[in-house]
Amino acid sequence: MPTPEEVLRFWFEEIPPSAWFRPGAEGDRAVRERFGELTAQALAGGLAPWGETAHDALALLLVLDQFPRQIWRDQARAFAGDGQAQALTLRALKSGWVEAEPAAERRPFWLMPLMHSEEMALQQLGLPLFERHTDARTAEFARRHQAVIARFGRFPHRNQALGRPSTSEEVAFLLQPGSRF
Repeated sequence: MPTPEEVLRFWFEEIPPSAWFRPGAEGDRAVRERFGELTAQALAGGLAPWGETAHDALALLLVLDQFPRQIWRDQARAFAGDGQAQALTLRALKSGWVEAEPAAERRPFWLMPLMHSEEMALQQLGLPLFERHTDARTAEFARRHQAVIARFGRFPHRNQALGRPSTSEEVAFLLQPGSRF
């Protein structure tokens, strides 16, 4: 099984930041082949010890929050790690790990589970943290995510994967450029 160091090296050194949020068969395949079993183990709770130190916890956040979105893109399972990732982010905040993170490119990933939440309380907690700990572009993405939750109470672009019916307002929204995150 890959180690936390291998996860961090892959994400922050081996792939370019431009690939972090862009869907693509090649990038998705790389994550699935290299980290699919590890991600399944994390979703089953098998990597809980990784949450004990800041270094390992950041790797676990990537495995719970980012990797499922690539491994199971457009499927319900893409969001299966969200609850665990959100709990780990809250623990990281309480432990001071986010404040202590010296690497600017790593800070957003400590907070990303809050941006991905469909709970307004977590969105409200996250937005000032994104404004404080990340760059203006990332904070703007957090504002856009929170605005969607304020408007719809959920992310409409997840409806199909989750088997939720879309309202006519959500359908109209999804037809607008930039509506899908």
